[in-house]
Amino acid sequence: MSIIVNLDVMLAMRKMRAKSLAEQVGITEQNISLLRSGKVKGVRFDTLEKICAALECQPGDLLEFKPDVDTE
Repeated sequence: MSIIVNLDVMLAMRKMRAKSLAEQVGITEQNISLLRSGKVKGVRFDTLEKICAALECQPGDLLEFKPDVDTE
């Protein structure tokens, strides 16, 4: 099972840079980069809430579930 992070898509749709988002959310640009790459194990709800507010989106716009394909 995989969770796909679509933060890049939302940033592009809103024509916003990661640096601006980081400033609005109150986290480092490095943490935004880690979120964008999907290299995080979790995200705090308050951080997710701030990201959604800044991007005017829903959590489901940022996160997508894709089940692994069984190859037997």
